[in-house]
Amino acid sequence: MADAAPQEPGVAVALASAVDAILARCGPRLEAAAPLGLGKPHRLLNALYARVAADPSLSLRIHTALSLDPPSPSASLEKRFLAPFVERHFGADFPRLAYTVAQKHDALPPNIKVEEFYMQSGAMLGSRMAQSSYNALNYTHVARNVAAHVGLLVQKVAVSADGSMLSLSCNPDLSLDLLDEVSRLGKPRPMLVAEVDAALPFIGGTAGVPRAFFDHVVELPGPAPMLFALPRQPVSDPEFAIGLYASTLVRDGGTLQIGIGSLSDALCHALVLRHTRNAEYLALLEALSPGLALHALVRERGGTAPFVEGLYGASEMVNDGFMRLRQAGILVRQVLDDEDALRRFEAGTATSDDRARQRTEGHWLDGGFYLGSKDLYAWLGDMPAGEARGLGMTRISHINELYGGFEERERMQRREARFFNTCMMMTALGAAVSDGLDDGRVVSGVGGQYNFVAMAHALRDGRSVLMFRATRDQKGELRTSVPWNYGHCTIPRHLRDIAVSEYGIADLRGVDDGGCVRAMAAIADARFQAGLLQRAHAARKLKKDFTAPPEWTQNTPEEIRRRLASFRRSGLLVDYPLGCDFTPVEQRLAGALGWLKSATATPAGKAATISCALLPAGAPGDGDTTALDRMALSTPRSVGEWIEARLLRLALRRTASPG
Repeated sequence: MADAAPQEPGVAVALASAVDAILARCGPRLEAAAPLGLGKPHRLLNALYARVAADPSLSLRIHTALSLDPPSPSASLEKRFLAPFVERHFGADFPRLAYTVAQKHDALPPNIKVEEFYMQSGAMLGSRMAQSSYNALNYTHVARNVAAHVGLLVQKVAVSADGSMLSLSCNPDLSLDLLDEVSRLGKPRPMLVAEVDAALPFIGGTAGVPRAFFDHVVELPGPAPMLFALPRQPVSDPEFAIGLYASTLVRDGGTLQIGIGSLSDALCHALVLRHTRNAEYLALLEALSPGLALHALVRERGGTAPFVEGLYGASEMVNDGFMRLRQAGILVRQVLDDEDALRRFEAGTATSDDRARQRTEGHWLDGGFYLGSKDLYAWLGDMPAGEARGLGMTRISHINELYGGFEERERMQRREARFFNTCMMMTALGAAVSDGLDDGRVVSGVGGQYNFVAMAHALRDGRSVLMFRATRDQKGELRTSVPWNYGHCTIPRHLRDIAVSEYGIADLRGVDDGGCVRAMAAIADARFQAGLLQRAHAARKLKKDFTAPPEWTQNTPEEIRRRLASFRRSGLLVDYPLGCDFTPVEQRLAGALGWLKSATATPAGKAATISCALLPAGAPGDGDTTALDRMALSTPRSVGEWIEARLLRLALRRTASPG
């Protein structure tokens, strides 16, 4: 029998008691909110899910986003590679979210619905339940939308050393805004239930709350499962080129927002090179794009010199890139929340007291949530008190919006803001496709991308930069990422600003349609330029005599590879610039398996690859035996394993480093 639920807020309860208390107070029809990403209390949600799933008289609707789930490989070689890594990286006891597992297989019980405004990228493309219940919302509109429905908020929290305080830690982003919206609507405060995670870093400031902030606090026995850590991905040559171009757009003394992924890793690595190895950085830029440092946009709105004043970060997401920038001495510009002091700094009349307060009270980074690697979590958890004071985890309305009670303050804080985000495609007329496909299916969600694009236009000296790879693979077929148009749009063309591909920078703000088409074609892959220009001529967007200049023919992967090759060899550009979660053998296997997946993406490619793999292979290459051992294929026990071993050996040969 479950323990009786305590009456005093903030008192520790058992898991079953918390579920009993939720049902007793909220009734049989539960409307629950849970933070996005890391802040979900997995064990509490799973217990609540199990109780409702077993009782048809109950119902549960979960409002959330980014329900993180470790990878579940399907193909045999994928399983051989990922299974040991997943167990090591996430832990054998990681509590996968029951509703996410069921949703992926369209197997949610009829009395449970999950409504998300942002999904793990690509994870739910095949789920009818997830696609039909997706809610298209800007990040800053979520609290307003959910407040009208929710009666329960559940959240993972950290606890202070003395146990007296709790911290919303990784997710103060929407919880505080949600409670404000509920109050504004005149609705009763929802029931708040916390699950303590001993592994979660305690962060004070706005994120810190007394225990009594929560109606019930679940403290579970035994060691907590590992925090969900995102495996860091390798950075390719095109991605390094994008990061290098983007790094020249950042102004010293300015403000930085970045997303997550290999493009952001490449950008942050380039910024670190700019600051700490400037001569080599300049040589790298010159090799990539001769004269880039003299580009008008770079001279007037960016820079290539080391940072003197440094940068302030204001980003919905705190990730490994910000950690690296802080460690490199770049993220050091501190802002105050005092408007009068900010005005004096802006006017050049700051007092000695203002400067002292800036050093002791200023923030060098404000974020709404954090998510990243194990190294990031350790850095946050081990940060000295004096350092931690400069990191503000706060509500998303402060980060993603200018408008409200503190607009003037936030405008002064965000001077020379550069908002870097990733998109999948950009049309020739400057519209961005970031979150969905032309058939209506959602890959991820809008999140805060629109917020930052709009903010860049609203700020006097702000700029929005959308980064993308010039080509993409679609079921084994190479496609351009600069189509003439597309059946879905995330950012409309009237908000076009700066676009960056591996082939350069397109400054689109205030440019007419003809100029936009020319700028986008100039950063498109050469293999697709002719078709793009043909469409533009047909639509009367170009002068009749316009033809592509000869230099556009250099927009090829081979040319990028050639220009960056010596910097790859010297170690200036490494596959995992912000750290790696794979062993050296796994890194080599990851490259080989990536090649194999691409080579076998079409029926013809699969047949040709298998045929090649079955030819006499000769002696194993250097390190091949170790790689085969890691995949348990050094001694095949069946015909299927023998074929897999031959395919893997072929892939290892094809991706071996020269020399």
